[in-house]
Amino acid sequence: MLDFSYEKEAHDNGFAVVCGVDEAGRGPLAGPVFAAAVILPENYTHEILNDSKKLSEKKRDMVYDDIIRDAVSYSVGIATEKEIDDINILNATFLAMKRAVDGLSVKPDLAYIDGNQYPHTGVKEITIIKGDSKCMSVAAASIIAKVSRDRFMLEIAEKYPEYQFEKHKGYGTKLHYEMIEQNGISPVHRRSFLKKILGDNK
Repeated sequence: MLDFSYEKEAHDNGFAVVCGVDEAGRGPLAGPVFAAAVILPENYTHEILNDSKKLSEKKRDMVYDDIIRDAVSYSVGIATEKEIDDINILNATFLAMKRAVDGLSVKPDLAYIDGNQYPHTGVKEITIIKGDSKCMSVAAASIIAKVSRDRFMLEIAEKYPEYQFEKHKGYGTKLHYEMIEQNGISPVHRRSFLKKILGDNK
């Protein structure tokens, strides 16, 4: 079970408002990249909050509802597939993270960032490798980002049913490649991820 130790250390060092930041959807062939920023109440506890990848979809949905109810503030930022193609996935991820932090109703003094790179969100940043399995605020952000993106991809699935996005959420599964082969590239595909398929027509 995760505890509030990272956030407590930040508070002890004079940072009054701490948020966690994480992303979802860097790897897929389609759809935006999502990021979330979450500020949890001081000394927050939760029995099953953890890295979103370690929880079942049902448990993620439960924790998502709890975080939305309990958080001091939370925000979701996205970067579109066009932005991913224009500025590359790393910079698009940083852009989504900055948008998430900018969207918080309370401005944080410190952001814990999952990973080892600084997205330059405009506030003091500390990176934590595998932060989504170590830091409660980052784990909360990982849940919000993941569930938000999955739900968005279900909406995309209704718009483009021929790609079966509800099954693979845009990731490069065998089924997804088969659907691309049958139907071509859709407007929500990341063209920079599909250069081999697009060939000279990219």
